Amino acid sequence: MTSPTTAAPRPLQVIVVAAHPDEPEEYAGGLAAAYAEAGHHVKFLTLTNGSAGHSILGAAELVARRAREAHLAAERLGVAEYEIYDDVDDGSLVPTLDLRMRVIRSVRRWRADVVVGFHPDGGGHPDNRAAGRILADAMHFTELNNVLPAVPALPKAPLYLLMPDYATAEQHRHDIALDLAPVLERKLLGCDAHASQFYEFSSHGQDLSVPPADDWDGRRAYILEHWSPWFEGSEGMRDALTARYGEKRAAQVAYAESFQFAPGRRAFAPDELAALLPPVSQ
Repeated sequence: MTSPTTAAPRPLQVIVVAAHPDEPEEYAGGLAAAYAEAGHHVKFLTLTNGSAGHSILGAAELVARRAREAHLAAERLGVAEYEIYDDVDDGSLVPTLDLRMRVIRSVRRWRADVVVGFHPDGGGHPDNRAAGRILADAMHFTELNNVLPAVPALPKAPLYLLMPDYATAEQHRHDIALDLAPVLERKLLGCDAHASQFYEFSSHGQDLSVPPADDWDGRRAYILEHWSPWFEGSEGMRDALTARYGEKRAAQVAYAESFQFAPGRRAFAPDELAALLPPVSQ
């Protein structure tokens, strides 16, 4: 008599929602890579086309280029799908009912188990703040059948996490922290794919020496230097790192990402939460 077999758990469906192409990579690229390496399905969604993010290129040329960069980044990170709302111009994002419904549709069609987005009440770039608000408003309705009935509602509430951007770091709470060491190279390569942003737009008008495209060591060091807050662990993450990895490993973490539980969402039991996060890699 053979013993019954236990079916393998299905892959998780994860979606990261931001305002501009390059932000999912910058603020959650390590998390995305960790999910992908564990066999889960990750989608990036940006609510604008990034048309304003350059000091030399025209809008149409830039939009096409940033889409190409996004898909290269997806290949490097193992991201399964990269959706860009290409009819929404950079700098024009506002929380409308139409955009809320579009985001509900995108989250439902992905059958999301985990949703990651910006803080809805941060300062800084108005598009980032709007993207956080649109997603926060959409998350109230993802499981309600009578809202957008043409697209099946999610069967249960996803795990909803907030990622910090440059303007929300001080208000951000470190509820979950991820050691980037196992996926650091993937995150760096994902950022590197967005050359228009990480090398060109960021250096315009500044006395910065950008390494050439064939100098990966130089470009790697350039990103780590100029975007260090989105790679380096901080003392504020220590408790979350210790809870996830233990005190010894947490003390050795150099590079990390941090996420906050979105306010007002249901609490997840420890075993349920563990099943929704990437496994702890060595």
